[in-house]
Amino acid sequence: MARYKHLSRKLRLAKLNKKTRWAPFWTVFKKYGKGRRVHPGRHTVLKRSWRRTKTKA
Repeated sequence: MARYKHLSRKLRLAKLNKKTRWAPFWTVFKKYGKGRRVHPGRHTVLKRSWRRTKTKA
C-alpha cells in the first residue's frame, strides 16, 4: 500500500476496522441471558482479518 494515503481511502479503511471489533459485553446478556457465558466476539457484525480476507478498499 502507498506510504501516503488519500483521505477517502483512509476513511474506508477506518470504517472497515470498526466492523471487526467485538460487540459490547452487555449485548451477551441481552441476547443469551444472564447464565450463558459467550464471548462477545461471537456475534459481531463482520468477522474479517487483514491476513485472511482482502477488502479492496
